[in-house]
Amino acid sequence: QIRTLEMHEEAENGIAAHWAYEQKKGTKDYLEEKPIFADKKELIWVQQLKNWQKEFSNPEEFIQSLKIDFFKDRIFAITPKGEVIDLPAGATPVDFAYAIHTDIGDSCVGAKVNNKIVPLDYQLQSGDLVEILTQKSKKPSESWLKFVKTSHARKKIKSGLRQSVSSYQKKLQTEFKITVADRIGILKDITTVISRSHINIVKVSVPETGHFPNLKILCDLSDTEKIQKLILKLKKIKGVKEISYKMV
Repeated sequence: QIRTLEMHEEAENGIAAHWAYEQKKGTKDYLEEKPIFADKKELIWVQQLKNWQKEFSNPEEFIQSLKIDFFKDRIFAITPKGEVIDLPAGATPVDFAYAIHTDIGDSCVGAKVNNKIVPLDYQLQSGDLVEILTQKSKKPSESWLKFVKTSHARKKIKSGLRQSVSSYQKKLQTEFKITVADRIGILKDITTVISRSHINIVKVSVPETGHFPNLKILCDLSDTEKIQKLILKLKKIKGVKEISYKMV
């Protein structure tokens, strides 16, 4: 396989070579089509990073030795297990959590940076040792969208929010309390209107007959707009006095 000097340099030295090439676009050497190589200092840094696990058994030792003074738009934070996470500058613990795994991000409730509790909108720095605190029942918060930096985290948060809303709506039911006049056929009229609205009736409770008995009807319904439309239809039934509802 034939490759250019640029391709060879990037294949041999990876991200540092690519970064050097991008940084030198437009320079005299670039315009004169001269070979562009990564700075020796940068290549040494990359090699150190590649050999991190071999050289350090303790993440704290690595924090002390890691010196990042280039790649100004990137930061490199570290998990308690020593994994290096590459993030954009300004990234937060939430970005960090989603970079590890979606489940970690979704269940994130807090974070420790260098063994100190920090807010979730804290801006991480290169070399930070980050521990994500999780809770199984936790779901993503819409407020996270205001401060996360990565598109990956933003996408996962929105997906988690949609799933939470969908799950919440499926579980909810609505109990209608309907005060009616005591007349023959009124219960049939009410249940017919509900059924024709394509709403499933789970349970109907009919109290002892009185002048204005209260009917309780439990339905598989959680959509607020549909609830309001149904109430308008029910109020048109002769003998219906008052209607209230609650989600259960």
